[in-house]
Amino acid sequence: MTISTFPQDKTGQPVAGTASFSKFMRVLDAIAGNAGPGVTIQDLSVSVGYPKPTLYRIVDALLAEGLIINKGGQLFGLGPRLISLASQALETSDLRKVCREQLMALRDLTSETVHLAVPVNGAMTYIDKLESPQAVRMNSRLGSQVTFYSSSVGKAYLAALKDDAHRRRLVGAITFEKFTDNTLSGPDALYQEIRDIEQQGFSEDREENELDIFCYGCAIVDQHARPVACISISIPLFRIAADRRKTYIEPLMDACKVLSQKLRLLDIDA
Repeated sequence: MTISTFPQDKTGQPVAGTASFSKFMRVLDAIAGNAGPGVTIQDLSVSVGYPKPTLYRIVDALLAEGLIINKGGQLFGLGPRLISLASQALETSDLRKVCREQLMALRDLTSETVHLAVPVNGAMTYIDKLESPQAVRMNSRLGSQVTFYSSSVGKAYLAALKDDAHRRRLVGAITFEKFTDNTLSGPDALYQEIRDIEQQGFSEDREENELDIFCYGCAIVDQHARPVACISISIPLFRIAADRRKTYIEPLMDACKVLSQKLRLLDIDA
């Protein structure tokens, strides 16, 4: 007996267009799930198993709608329209709602900007941001991404991963680009920092992503001790407190501990 996986109309037949839509979604999922700088048609052929002529038609349609982009060299990645739609979805995400109270408390306690970020498509994506009440603010926005190696949230996420093979895949896919003179230059430096973070329980961005901005990060883990999100505090260097541990690090780690316990109780899928 064969059971259809597609929605059916009143006659029991699959709804017209459902099979094609499913193919489009499989291709989008394959592109979104890639940890590297982009995917090729050959990558997609191996991943989803469709003939290349079919993939070319699907990719052309997705490009036309702005759902994916050609990143150069026939490498395809997620496009601005899809990221915009994702940002709207983030506004109502369960994880964002669960974390909001702690984020507000952390922002109010430190008087600095706090971010909530999750891993998406080989980078960390901001799903919430609470601005500092002070004059100088951050340029980041919901849906924008930062790298694993230059951001406090990215490094905190990598350090919290218990699956070393997955972590090595993520690091292996990184193309290290210098954003400032302080940006980590390669995997050896990143792995050394990961070891330090594992020991101390928090990460740092020492003007590595943006000059004159210092950040602390920490991971939120689920009931299986897997990192599902990370929180950061971003501080302009000119007003950073003398006692950084008491002012930023301890409140940040406490907030992540509370949220990790909350996620374990609620069993929320990020």
